[in-house]
Amino acid sequence: MLIADDLDKLLEILPDFVRQPLEIHSKRKFLIEVVMDLGRRPEARFPDGPQYLSHQTMSWQDLDYTIKRIGHFSGDNRSGIERTLHRISSIRNRKGNIVGLTCRVGRAIFGTISIIRDLLEKGPSLLLLGKPGVGKTTAIREIARVLADEMEKRVVIIDTSNEIAGDGDIPHPAIGRARRMQVTRPELQHQVMIEAVENHMPEVIIIDEIGTELEALAARTIAERGVQLVGTAHGNYLESLVKNPILSDLIGGVQYVTLGDDEAKRRGSQKSILERKTFPAFQVAIEIHERSNWIVHEKVDQAVDQLLQGANLLIQRRKFNYDGSIKIQCEQYEPVNSVAQSAVHNRWNISKVSTSIKRVNSIKTNDNVYIDFQRDIASTSSKSISNDLSIILYAYAINVQQVQATINTLKLPIIITRDVIRAHIILALRSSIKQNTKLRQLAKAKKITIYTIQSNSISNITKALKQMLNVSILEYVDWQKLCNNKNIIELIALLETRMAIEKIVIPRKQSVELISRAPNIRRLQTQLIQTYNLRSRSFGEEPYRRLRVYYNNYRK
Repeated sequence: MLIADDLDKLLEILPDFVRQPLEIHSKRKFLIEVVMDLGRRPEARFPDGPQYLSHQTMSWQDLDYTIKRIGHFSGDNRSGIERTLHRISSIRNRKGNIVGLTCRVGRAIFGTISIIRDLLEKGPSLLLLGKPGVGKTTAIREIARVLADEMEKRVVIIDTSNEIAGDGDIPHPAIGRARRMQVTRPELQHQVMIEAVENHMPEVIIIDEIGTELEALAARTIAERGVQLVGTAHGNYLESLVKNPILSDLIGGVQYVTLGDDEAKRRGSQKSILERKTFPAFQVAIEIHERSNWIVHEKVDQAVDQLLQGANLLIQRRKFNYDGSIKIQCEQYEPVNSVAQSAVHNRWNISKVSTSIKRVNSIKTNDNVYIDFQRDIASTSSKSISNDLSIILYAYAINVQQVQATINTLKLPIIITRDVIRAHIILALRSSIKQNTKLRQLAKAKKITIYTIQSNSISNITKALKQMLNVSILEYVDWQKLCNNKNIIELIALLETRMAIEKIVIPRKQSVELISRAPNIRRLQTQLIQTYNLRSRSFGEEPYRRLRVYYNNYRK
């Protein structure tokens, strides 16, 4: 990456006893900001922590030396150095006098947005989220240059604090051919946004720090006129934006909806629920947690819907590697509390989706399974194998959020679905399922097991889930110990047996025929089957003799 920081121009405005230590500092190129407060020692801040620059304290004369060498402070107490990206912010006392300065280094970093270049070429509106100082402004500055110079689009930047294109009337070269509209006062930013669309016919509008309800409304108005938006907002996660009453309109807004009795039973939720109000102004949301670690939500509307329903969320994690390449991982976000249940910010539990184990639709298959198992088991631990075994559950007339919370707490291999056709098991309220003849007939036709509970309580839900998975028995299966000192053929046979038991025999109550094995391998399989308290029988002629696992004597 190419970096341009014009650091010498920033050092020129500092007093000598502040400037000189920085000119010879070994970490000068990593400098974030210089803090000068009245009566305190000047301080330089670096990524690994702050350092004092001198034993001398700041006086009125020292602050005045710097103030006279920079431009006028605007209404948001910010100023800058002409033709640079540096930002100088002031702290004032009650009389309006400046008693502190924060001199922040502005850098143009070329190549930062290669991580999302494919998204820029598609042309959706992008919203960048992240805490202050993580690099949002640097990213949208580079986005402006790429869109204007390389993709030859008409780009207008709404530069409220001159942080994107620098101070002065001539914008910094880092924005390329993009045009910049300055804002006289921060509270007028929304008016300048609308003015840009009406007067200058842009294809792309770039806005930094959308923070008010009027600015969010202006962004929605611009999006409805067919103009691509690129903006930033404060907030670490998409969930925090959903819960922000001022900015939630950027991603479609949130409203309470009252469902009918039948619909509430079908969804297994309360009658009053939260739903997305309208189509989002931004189609893609990007969470910037670190400069080289971004999380991408390519379909904001679907992501918001899943958050409001309390469902798990699949996302992309994109990382810069040291060799300049980009790594994209698929991960699953599991919110501790759903948006509908909590009005405070929640942290995420992040678990990677394992892609090293392939799902097997049928246990009885041809010899190609041997190849797949050998390749997968050689690179996969028993823990990741266990995570791949799961039951798909459909909840009827039961609070889905309570079921999901119980699954997350107990860490059960159960996935909740909204489509009853995909389900292995139905969990329903006893009084409601009796009245729904259609659902019972469907379950019978599709051979879906129905579990019922007396009341919609956590204890009843927990008991039913444990009964489904027979946790009391599965706890005693020490898979790690079972796999010790086994060769690859034995491990493949044990894996096949376990998948047959936990994916088919127990959840679907069906007998399963395993692949033919040698006598010593069949003995290992029989031991594992007995551990699950199941019955098996060997049949066929050698060398094609094989085991069949039965469900009928399984004890619940």
